[in-house]
Amino acid sequence: VLFLAYFALQVIYARRKYKISPPETTGHPEFERIFRAQANCSEYFPLFLSLLWVAGIFFHQGVAAVCGLLYLYTRFKYFQGYAVTAKERLGPLYASARLLWLLLGLAVAGLLAHFLLP
Repeated sequence: VLFLAYFALQVIYARRKYKISPPETTGHPEFERIFRAQANCSEYFPLFLSLLWVAGIFFHQGVAAVCGLLYLYTRFKYFQGYAVTAKERLGPLYASARLLWLLLGLAVAGLLAHFLLP
């Protein structure tokens, strides 16, 4: 949640810096990149929390926590890269997607083990 608050504050600062009043979402290219980075991170946050929660409960808390911390780090790097140029977001984007897939796999494995194994 602190990451999302930080990203939202960056949008507020960019709005002030480039004099873009809400509800406008276009203007200076740097503002648009910061706005999109914040929106993209916010869009994936419910999915991330859900997978983290299920993987932590049904697979292993420690493994899920490490994956969660790595995911947050890659999203932070994604945000930083996107603020500079759209191309710099790609490496962290792919890394965060792989971590979401890993969390999904852990969650499914944990659920299958819990409900199908005696």
